[in-house]
Amino acid sequence: MAAQKGRSFLAKRGDAASPEVFTTVGAFRTNTLTINKETVDVTTKDDTDLWRARIANAGLRDMRLSGGGVFKNSTQEKNVRSDIFGSILHNYQMVVPGLGTFEGPFDITNLEYSGDHDDAVMFQCTWESAGTIAFTAA
Repeated sequence: MAAQKGRSFLAKRGDAASPEVFTTVGAFRTNTLTINKETVDVTTKDDTDLWRARIANAGLRDMRLSGGGVFKNSTQEKNVRSDIFGSILHNYQMVVPGLGTFEGPFDITNLEYSGDHDDAVMFQCTWESAGTIAFTAA
């Protein structure tokens, strides 16, 4: 994958319509997408070598996006705030330039606001996967 612009890394919220339309959450300045896969260790005392024994593809997987930036309009901020206050799951798209798009249900687990006297009000947010995530390559 060639180098890509960080500003093209987007989180988009679905509107739950059919067909679903996705709109950008906010103007990110920083973001990180983490994909985790747990392993299942089946090593026992009977194993004669020093290597762990694992079951392939048996562990749980999850995805987490954390990011921060500026809400460019009140609708973006209201949507995120209503999702976390109402514990509402929505489909989101996480667009990683040059790699592809991850799409599925996400739960907002953290929302922070901050602001310096000489700068814009900033947000920091964390989304965690809440179901099957599909991947479409770029």
